[in-house]
Amino acid sequence: MKEPTSTTNLDRYGSAQLPWSRARDIMASDTPKEMLTFFVSTVRPDGRPHSAGVGAVWVDDALYFTGGPGARRSRNLAANAACTVSVSLRGIDLVLEGEARRVTDSATLERVAAVYRDGGRPATVRGDAFTAPFSAPSAGPPPWHLYRLTLDTAIGVASAEPHGASRWDFAY
Repeated sequence: MKEPTSTTNLDRYGSAQLPWSRARDIMASDTPKEMLTFFVSTVRPDGRPHSAGVGAVWVDDALYFTGGPGARRSRNLAANAACTVSVSLRGIDLVLEGEARRVTDSATLERVAAVYRDGGRPATVRGDAFTAPFSAPSAGPPPWHLYRLTLDTAIGVASAEPHGASRWDFAY
């Protein structure tokens, strides 16, 4: 598993720094079975922000999400891969920063589609994208591209014991 190259304690109340494993393990266990909404924020070509709720999954130590080719997030990511993804997990709020790039290799597509299916989302691979009888309206019509977030930084603020706030930096 990819571990952070450094951790910074952001807590101002004396709590210990949080281990990255806390956030990572919750994402691994709760996606896609829990009804979590991840918010992907991208940058439009004119510099204005865009944010959309997505269903994401943590698979093999990476976060994946989808978007139709015509969806604003997909068009933004095609021009600028930088993005943030935010989610409120059990006991910890999390912001992930990095770059999201389209995934087209069939082995990864099949692996991630299987995880979505295990969570009750009927994803199937067709060519280099996903299709299904339904998806979130913000994804646009099928096919849906799959994106993998490569983490640069993550920030977590614990809302349950043990409390704390930490920043994790990753070097790839």
